[in-house]
Amino acid sequence: MELISEEGYKYQFTSTACEACGGHCCTGETGYIWAKYEEIESMASFLNLSIEEFATMYLRKVKHRYSLIEKQLEANNFACIFFDESKKRCSIYPVRPLQCRTFPFWEQFKNDEDEVRKECPGIV
Repeated sequence: MELISEEGYKYQFTSTACEACGGHCCTGETGYIWAKYEEIESMASFLNLSIEEFATMYLRKVKHRYSLIEKQLEANNFACIFFDESKKRCSIYPVRPLQCRTFPFWEQFKNDEDEVRKECPGIV
């Protein structure tokens, strides 16, 4: 079991829990999945789409930033548009945005280990 740690965080993470988790970090309350231009380029390329096609199909503009759109699974349960419900994983994993790549080491969890534990079974 490989443990991943990040300076300043009291907890560690094991990605082996991702397989059994079912995508808690990709689903739940509605929110934003921020993507920078370079990430948008990578995702579009990965999907063999132009940036314009990708933006039209998968992005929403929020003030001066872009977020991936979501799909509604149930009444209060949303998922990233790229969450594959049958496989319970990200369909663009190699090019997922930084926000996704840095989970569960988000600033908001630095002093709230209880909250990240609720969200991620890979916390040890």
